Amino acid sequence: MKFLFSFFYVFLISSLTVLHAQTLDEGKKFMYYERFTSAKSIFEKLVASNPDNEESIYWLGQSMVASDEHNDKDVAAAKSMYLSKLALKPNSALLLAGVGHMELLEGKTQDARSHFETAISLSQGKSIPVLDAIGFANGNPNAKYGDASYAIDKLKLATQLKGFKDPGVYVNLGDAYRKFTDGGSAIRSYEEALKIDPTYARASYRIGKVYESQGLNQKDLFLKYYDEAIQKDVKYAPVYANLFNFYYQTDTREAGQYLNKMIEYSDADKRSCYYKALLQYRLSLFLNAINQADECIKSEGADPYPNLFGLKALAYNRLGDSVKTLSAFAEYFKYQSPEKIGAGDYLIYANNLMKFPGREEEAGKWVEKAVEIDSLESNKVADIKSIASIYESRKQFKSAADWYERILEVKSNYGKTDLYNAGYDYYRAGFFNESINVFNKYISKYPEDIFGYYMLGKCNAGIDTTGSQGFAVPFYQKVIEIGEKEIDTSKVKDKLLVAYKYLTEYYYNIKKEQAPAIENIEKAINLVPADEELKKVRDMIKNNDPKAVKKKPLP
Repeated sequence: MKFLFSFFYVFLISSLTVLHAQTLDEGKKFMYYERFTSAKSIFEKLVASNPDNEESIYWLGQSMVASDEHNDKDVAAAKSMYLSKLALKPNSALLLAGVGHMELLEGKTQDARSHFETAISLSQGKSIPVLDAIGFANGNPNAKYGDASYAIDKLKLATQLKGFKDPGVYVNLGDAYRKFTDGGSAIRSYEEALKIDPTYARASYRIGKVYESQGLNQKDLFLKYYDEAIQKDVKYAPVYANLFNFYYQTDTREAGQYLNKMIEYSDADKRSCYYKALLQYRLSLFLNAINQADECIKSEGADPYPNLFGLKALAYNRLGDSVKTLSAFAEYFKYQSPEKIGAGDYLIYANNLMKFPGREEEAGKWVEKAVEIDSLESNKVADIKSIASIYESRKQFKSAADWYERILEVKSNYGKTDLYNAGYDYYRAGFFNESINVFNKYISKYPEDIFGYYMLGKCNAGIDTTGSQGFAVPFYQKVIEIGEKEIDTSKVKDKLLVAYKYLTEYYYNIKKEQAPAIENIEKAINLVPADEELKKVRDMIKNNDPKAVKKKPLP
């Protein structure tokens, strides 16, 4: 009887071990499919039934922050769980790696590195799961603060250990190379994953992602690899999501088909409902998109998917309803994590604020936020121009110029148009000193260009309205110097005429010098021989010695 009982006990324990392994593998498989809700459910049950199992604990933490939609609360919860379990198992290398991962997500890079190195030391650098966890934490696409070079080093070390045969490690290595902007090495790593497991759809999908990042000229290649991923595993939902996003802008019918596939093979989460509303938006059915979004929000209770409010805001914006656009954006900003709000969102919000008198200053602050977070210089410039052009259309030239001048701060190599926009609007607003500051930059950068000196002449003439100080003289003299060298004087005719006329009056009325006054008026007549008014001025100057008469305006 004792023997039979012992045999039964061993059989039971062995069966439970196999069952546990299968269940853990099932949870990891859901992670592979990016079905994080399902994965989390399995890992929670595993940890509840066996609170000491390090691998289950590690994967539970990963499932809590795996989604692109994870927030600070998710990170804090996962970290808290890791730390509580680590207090009971202080030498767990895998849990230390998990803590380090959460610290990276918090931006605590030094603390994270310390935990990673401790984990490697405790496992003597010979644990594939530990090295993979550290490499993934640093090299995955969401690893904002991760060190791609460090990830590559640890993942390569994992592939060299005895008994290695995990295609997932090679895919993580490929991701790290992608983050390191080494597309060639990334593809080679993904190909190594396929050598281990030719059905590993995630690797084919990632190769497609590399080619897609190179632009539409690689369309045939990346679509080929996306199709290959589907052929390897029809249930691999991430590829459908990517194809939905790709076709969303160009082929709504095709996008809709991939959306249906994505929903079919994904967890029934908030994003599924959102994508249905998004497709309505893409079809320009803005009211339908709003209604669908409202249904989603209602069904999700106290924790709605933040993007639904953003989508509503965009739909209302397309419908021209600024009041509801602002209201929807206010909700979006309330629910969405700040790091996930795009510069375009802030910009649209600001443009709608500009439609309400008295809210211009508030709008400007949102534009500054857009400029602050936009990663591309060209986008920053476009953001600033959008508000500057609104002020310009209202003939509020000082405000327009202030914003155009911001472009000179943002743009690494500003040009003539940038300087003109700021300087000329200051001039139109009557802010001559501010305009002078801009056009001084113009002549410094373009010393042989006539326009900068011409505008400096006009600005100084605006300050020295009587001409008695002669502020504009040296600039108009420079206009003449440059303009008279021009082979095709038609290009500079208008500027030369202004300069000749100004110097004619200056020499006649201010300096009381007849000869240079006549010289300048003659040059003006040579430019426009048919101008009878200029001839009358010339004749008057010739017949009236300026030293013998009081200051007299020229005709």
